[in-house]
Amino acid sequence: MKLIVISKEKVFDGEPLWINALMGEYDFTFHLRKPGLTEWETEEIILQINSNFHNRIVLHDHFPLAAKYRLKGVHLNSRNPEIHLKGEYWKHCSISRSCHSLEEIAANKDSCNYLTLSPVFDSISKAGYNAGFSYHALKDASENGIIDNKVVALGGISSSNIQSVKKLGFGGVAVLGAVWNRATLEDAIMELENLIQKMK
Repeated sequence: MKLIVISKEKVFDGEPLWINALMGEYDFTFHLRKPGLTEWETEEIILQINSNFHNRIVLHDHFPLAAKYRLKGVHLNSRNPEIHLKGEYWKHCSISRSCHSLEEIAANKDSCNYLTLSPVFDSISKAGYNAGFSYHALKDASENGIIDNKVVALGGISSSNIQSVKKLGFGGVAVLGAVWNRATLEDAIMELENLIQKMK
């Protein structure tokens, strides 16, 4: 299964230290999602991440930076639904997309390397952002081939429910609150370790 860690929306003290430590400890794709930052501020974060990890970073905003630093790719969303850039980089980079319905998944699967579907469970990081799908709806989608190895579960994912996600046929999980809401970096590392062990 694919493991994605999505950044907190807001910058926090010591964030580059956390990112570098987690990426050095575990092999996952890091989604840099900071919708309130300028291109310059986003670039500052990229520059603080070990360049050896750049090929594992996916951007949600300011897509030209992905080509500039040869990042893994970009993630399309409501703010940036399309790519209007040309060049050799864009022929080979990873393209993913946020989806919030099974219809969106079916419509965009052929044009992306992978898709995130959310919220699968009640969000850990966003109060009031509750699960958008019943277990039976997800099970039916899996049986009908809508949910498969190109679809990544997002929303409320933690080590306590990862087994349910595996059984539903998702190709991966994306975590946010389960990692960044931890009190210490050590706690975040422990949660990732638990997640990875249960994914196996």
